[in-house]
Amino acid sequence: MFAHNKRLQYTVRVSEPNPGLANLMLEQFGGPQGELSAAMRYFTQALAEDDPGRKDLLIDIATEELSHLEVIGNIVCMLNKGAKGRLSEAVDKEGELYRSITGAGNDSHITQVLYGAGAPLTNSAGVPWTAAYIDSITEPTADLRSNIAAEARAKIVYERLIALTDDPGVKEALGFLMTREIAHQKSFEKALYSIQPNFPPGKLAGRPEFASVYFNMSQGGPELTGSWNSGAKWQTVSDRDQQVDVDGGGGEASVELPAKDAELLQQMALRQQSNPSVDPLTGAELGMMADPGQIASASASGGPASGAKGLPVGDEVIAGQPVNKG
Repeated sequence: MFAHNKRLQYTVRVSEPNPGLANLMLEQFGGPQGELSAAMRYFTQALAEDDPGRKDLLIDIATEELSHLEVIGNIVCMLNKGAKGRLSEAVDKEGELYRSITGAGNDSHITQVLYGAGAPLTNSAGVPWTAAYIDSITEPTADLRSNIAAEARAKIVYERLIALTDDPGVKEALGFLMTREIAHQKSFEKALYSIQPNFPPGKLAGRPEFASVYFNMSQGGPELTGSWNSGAKWQTVSDRDQQVDVDGGGGEASVELPAKDAELLQQMALRQQSNPSVDPLTGAELGMMADPGQIASASASGGPASGAKGLPVGDEVIAGQPVNKG
């Protein structure tokens, strides 16, 4: 059960309207790193979570993210207030009104005209929010890592938005939201490390002969090594021949087929096989010939696959006999 409190979690004070900035703020309203995405990610994870501690954590943070969505939505609407009235009442001349909503040099005119200067569930480019932004897989050790990364990405977007405005009230509210991303990262990381063991994700440990192998696949220039790809904990494979067929099985794809399927595939292969000895005159070659006489010359030299030599343009061969179409 959800209950709404009309007071925002953080006070929104906007110094002056700014439709262009409002449009950029939509990135955290309906964008992939935004508050709706976060709320839906943690809410759906909470529904499937069996551990009571993690379930409580996820539903708490999901609910807080909805309150952040409300804060961002209010910032967007406050920044759009001036344009909303001008658009609704059409008090300006057409040219002046158009310049006022396009002067910021971004897509704010799209969201203002289409959505009435409100807070649509789109990103800053007007792309509608989609559940495809949610990458939960219902495995706590994988989802918690994804949650940590999601909070980190959201923090970076907030940093960039803070750098785009000199409105002190907006900066202050964005700073609060950015800081809450840090707190959520800490909670998710604590929850991850409370699961022992937590790596690798899932139940299976992986095949030991491949779990600590580093394939040096990119070569031909300066290489920097570190604890992530060298040292006693890694077996580094740089030899190109050793990077293929690592299982010793031949390195080819094969399948065991029923006899009937194998027969049909052979029949298809015979029907579709190519003849490497054929050198047909192609349409591209025809287009390269400025003089039609060259076509007959090329045909006489063995061009057409039909075997008809020296045929003028427009002729065909049916059952081995030339037929003039003209």
